[in-house]
Amino acid sequence: MRNWPLFDLSVTTPRLELRYPSLADLDELGERAAEGVHDEETMPFLFPWSDAGPAERARSTVQYHFRQWAEFGPAAWSIDLVAVFEGQIVGTQGFSAADFLVMREVGSGSWLGRRFQGLGLGTEMRAAMLHLAFAGLGAEYATTEAFVDNPASLAVTAKCGYRDDGVTRHLRRGEPAVMRRFRLARTDWKPLDGVRIHGLEPCLPLFGLEGQQQAG
Repeated sequence: MRNWPLFDLSVTTPRLELRYPSLADLDELGERAAEGVHDEETMPFLFPWSDAGPAERARSTVQYHFRQWAEFGPAAWSIDLVAVFEGQIVGTQGFSAADFLVMREVGSGSWLGRRFQGLGLGTEMRAAMLHLAFAGLGAEYATTEAFVDNPASLAVTAKCGYRDDGVTRHLRRGEPAVMRRFRLARTDWKPLDGVRIHGLEPCLPLFGLEGQQQAG
């Protein structure tokens, strides 16, 4: 689309494609959400959207992306890309920013359908996102956070080289829970081999980055 070039934005890795979703992609992503994301006994998300039933999880997943599309602008934006592995939508990797032109900082979040977990895809998804943020958009910092009882997310963060950035306490299912924060500086970032960004240049004006070229 000439007036919304984000639909042509993607990042490829040796095994995955992260791409801005089509309506069909969102429909399939909703099916992944309906199938389940985590054990019922756990809650890895600050907002407990996954506590809903399968049909509601699917609908809320689609609606969440619609909201991000509608609210996108240079002052504040969120990019939520679907992850494609062996021809299937397996999850989503997102990152967001406020006042990016000044702050040059992004925060990220992601999830994988349960049957695709344990394959190392989460690490590759994060690496692709970091490449888009640092090499593509010129970010200086990337942040992320996870509850202390979410070892899978903490492991991905460690593999990508983030450093501790403190803790926060949140109300989770009626009880206090501790979340660890992490920060990765551009100077500490180590790109994954074989990552490529596609279709970014026409999107730069939407970020307020007119006339800037991607770094690599």
